[in-house]
Amino acid sequence: MFGAEETIPWIFENVWLVPALPAASFLVILFFGKRLPYKGAEVGIAAVGAAFVLALIATFTWIGDIDNAEGGDESHSEEAAVLRVDGSDGALPVVLTAEEEGDGHGGGPRGAPIVTDVEWFGIGTDANQVTLGAEDSVATESDGASSGFGISIGTLVDGQSVMLLFVVTLVSLLVHVFSTDYVHGDRRYTHYFAFLSLFTSAMLFMVLSSSTLQLIVGWELVGVCSFALIGHWWEEKPNSDAALKAFLTNRVGDVGLMVGMIILYFAADRSFDIVTINEMAVSGEIPTGTLTIAALCLMAAVMSKSGQFILHTWLPDAMAGPTPVSALIHAATMVVAGVYMIGRLYPVFFEGFAIAGSSLNAMAFIGGLTTVGGGALAFVQRDIKKVLAYSTVSQLGYMVLALGVGAYTAGMFHLFTHAFFKACLFLGAGSVSHACHHSFDMKADMGGLRKHMPITFWTFIIGTGALAGIPPLAGFWSKDEILVGAGVFPGTGGNGTYTIPFIFGMMTAAMTAAYMTRVIWLTFFGDYRGHEKPHESGPRITVPLIILASMAVVVGFLNMPSGFVKALRLPEGWAHRFEDWVEPEGVASFVGEENDFTHAKPSLALAIIATGLGITAGLAVWQYYQRLYRIDPKATEYPNGIASRNAVVGAGHRLLVEKYYLDHLYTGIIAGATKGPVARLANWINQNVLDGIVNTAGRLSVGAGQLVYRFFDQAVVDGAVNASGRTAASSGGILRRIQSGQVREYATLMFGAAAVLAAIFIFAV
Repeated sequence: MFGAEETIPWIFENVWLVPALPAASFLVILFFGKRLPYKGAEVGIAAVGAAFVLALIATFTWIGDIDNAEGGDESHSEEAAVLRVDGSDGALPVVLTAEEEGDGHGGGPRGAPIVTDVEWFGIGTDANQVTLGAEDSVATESDGASSGFGISIGTLVDGQSVMLLFVVTLVSLLVHVFSTDYVHGDRRYTHYFAFLSLFTSAMLFMVLSSSTLQLIVGWELVGVCSFALIGHWWEEKPNSDAALKAFLTNRVGDVGLMVGMIILYFAADRSFDIVTINEMAVSGEIPTGTLTIAALCLMAAVMSKSGQFILHTWLPDAMAGPTPVSALIHAATMVVAGVYMIGRLYPVFFEGFAIAGSSLNAMAFIGGLTTVGGGALAFVQRDIKKVLAYSTVSQLGYMVLALGVGAYTAGMFHLFTHAFFKACLFLGAGSVSHACHHSFDMKADMGGLRKHMPITFWTFIIGTGALAGIPPLAGFWSKDEILVGAGVFPGTGGNGTYTIPFIFGMMTAAMTAAYMTRVIWLTFFGDYRGHEKPHESGPRITVPLIILASMAVVVGFLNMPSGFVKALRLPEGWAHRFEDWVEPEGVASFVGEENDFTHAKPSLALAIIATGLGITAGLAVWQYYQRLYRIDPKATEYPNGIASRNAVVGAGHRLLVEKYYLDHLYTGIIAGATKGPVARLANWINQNVLDGIVNTAGRLSVGAGQLVYRFFDQAVVDGAVNASGRTAASSGGILRRIQSGQVREYATLMFGAAAVLAAIFIFAV
């Protein structure tokens, strides 16, 4: 990595530019977009394109430094180390916090995170104090000064954040380009591109956060932007309802996020710093019970943001937004935020859930249940986007399952590969809809489209193969690593023996191939069931599809097992590249003193079995539709299928159609109770209790007022006034008699008065 006397590369010092560029484009588009030639789209594309270039530079710089480090001494120090940059004075010196500067190939272990912190604000601090939690958010005493409180903001660059920078900027750039054709002529075209840029910026800001406080801000910004984009066509009530549902469901999980982050703040000696929290979790400075409570709270946030069972219900409804937004949300931004947060604070979860040496924990179980439950719901959807949405729920469950069994690299690798093939599939669905006059109904308006849309068809086939885990496509490599990481199959090892999550994973391997085969048949095979002749989409739609399909083919080879590399007689350095580049070995590592983090060994037999299950399930569905086609080329299902003839199967089918009745639970019972009995109870209390108190107080006030009026105002006050009036009137009558107008009478009175006054003075003095 970087020596103690070196400065870190410019790109890592200024990586904040990556989220800043799309944020600036949001403001430019919002204020000036409608006056520009392309209504602001050109600004958004240029900004995200520039951010992608910077992300690409950061990615290759990071990879180059990792590879250079591996060229030196292969023994890596296990001392916690992090490269810290104090950006508050502009000098940007590099600070190594490891006890030993260097491990034979530069400063710090391979993959040590690079943190750049600048002061945001401080309370009770001065120039002699160490503020800003490059290591602590609480200032420490120095030179006799009293301690204070400081908050810093900054960036954290490591393999995980660099990987997400590349994924988010690339997918967002392709979505921007795709959108120029897809939403052309939209009534809020400029508004759409403004929020698309802000959405990208918010996710990038969260990815680079060096503190939990920043992570929360980015997390919430992503939610706000998704609300605006899901409800883009808010004039239609289902769209605004979907946006509100996403927003409110995520608020449920955000309670857990806030509580969990507060617990970690106090547990880590009042520090928001992510690296500090991870270090303390690994070293045992935070009690295991505290970590467990914090991890459970944070899992609630993961369940809502990343669509885990039972808080996944908002995610399929989010399809109400424009299809490019669906691709961005479901592939690279909002829904992977929860998975990213687990990886960012993985030591908290690893130690809190005691993942090493275990057989089940909350994270692994929730992920396994989600991957099967989401996949099952995909079978009964007729909307192609809804199928892909439930597929996303299932794949997010796969990622959480991987992290829950201790397969960190497998989980992050699946997040990486999934972004490309799922974005390809969503944009492919958008291309199909574009050709079918904006319909997403596979049964009513599609069929036979492979003849009319060859580019969309083949890219969709590649994306489907990758999703189903067909070798050698990307999804095969990442899914296989997850199954291996469960540690159940003989000879694989791993961090525990997770039998139930392994069974869930194997079931999903078969289910994914089955429901995606159904999509392929209903969309591209059989006879066309639409009304007008479809057509292939234009280059602004097909070129992003080709790029994403190409990525779905090649990115899986970035983490090939050593045995595969040797079998193909490739250079040894080609093995486990993704693991070397992304998995941390510094302070954010999950290598504790008692529980060593281990990597499962690949198994060819397991790969063959899992792939065989998928292929068998896909062939079974294919045969089903071929037989149906021979009976009726226009049919999409048997009119007297097994669900109509078998009560148990029918009940299961109804359960899936009703989405496990969770929407009924939330809207019909919980929300319905709020709007119904609870509302009536509140109204009764308002009418009979609160209004009764108010009315009683009013009546008492009226009575008291009447008493005051009658006995005090009328009798006392008015009596005194009237008496004074009568006295004045009487005095006036007497004075009028004295005032006769005769001068001699006035002189007599004056003389008498003077005589009386003189007598008073004589006798008094």
